[in-house]
Amino acid sequence: MAKQKKRQGLEKRKAISGYLFISPFIIGFLAFMVKPLLQSLYMSFCEVDLHAGGFTFTWAGIANYYKAFRVDPVFTQYLSEELIRMAYNSFAIIVFSLFVALILNQNFKGRGLVRAVFFLPVILSSGVIVGIESSNTLLQSINESIEDTGAGTSITGYIENILTTTGVASKPLEVLFEVIDGIYDVALASGIQIIIFLSGLQTIPKSSYEAAQIEGCTSWESFWKITFPLISPLFLVCWVYTLVDFCMRTDNEIIEKIRETMVGQIKYGFASAMSWIYFVIVMAIIGVTSWIISKWVYYDD
Repeated sequence: MAKQKKRQGLEKRKAISGYLFISPFIIGFLAFMVKPLLQSLYMSFCEVDLHAGGFTFTWAGIANYYKAFRVDPVFTQYLSEELIRMAYNSFAIIVFSLFVALILNQNFKGRGLVRAVFFLPVILSSGVIVGIESSNTLLQSINESIEDTGAGTSITGYIENILTTTGVASKPLEVLFEVIDGIYDVALASGIQIIIFLSGLQTIPKSSYEAAQIEGCTSWESFWKITFPLISPLFLVCWVYTLVDFCMRTDNEIIEKIRETMVGQIKYGFASAMSWIYFVIVMAIIGVTSWIISKWVYYDD
């Protein structure tokens, strides 16, 4: 009984510590995000007129949502394409991050330098660096020169042409080669996930691997019996982070469509409706996939 009370007290203290840790976000969300979020939801059901005195809202019901699904010629196409791209890109990022973390967890000379190199994409993807890169005419001219000399061909391009013309699983191969061609983007989006996996790998006791080696387990068996189960909770964290991060990317066609509708066409109601459709669908995907992944998560007590 005393041991059970002690354990409950420890869990309670951990819960309190967790809530204190996320309290700045909760306070900031309640203070600055709830009102704009509700206002955006209300705007999605209205026709919004912009004038010198501010905004005028005219209730339109579900007209904006109907327009998004049945009238707009490209919204549903962009939505389906981005959701499919989000699925296989997120999976590729998780696999790549785990693979790199496993390599960086090994003992070799220059490990600190290699870890810094793999974390550089996180720095390079920051707003300041991206702004400098996008406005740098020298980098732009270099990219144009590379494209001109490359003539748009690559080894993967030749292999893709050979396999697709022979009819060997053309659609899966098309997705596979798209991921391979975008490996730079995958690496650029994997910095945080690599750190998360690496921190999890470093918490696994070496005695577990030593005991497995004594019992005759191979490295492959040790990975599936020890490494994978003990870091499985991190898959859920990395998956949610990857999905959210993908939805905020600047090359997202849905985001570009919403921005163009709001800023270019000044249709705040229609843009709000598309935003909420995208938001609800993504949250549903995150909820369902997180529930599925949580069923396979191993928690070591």
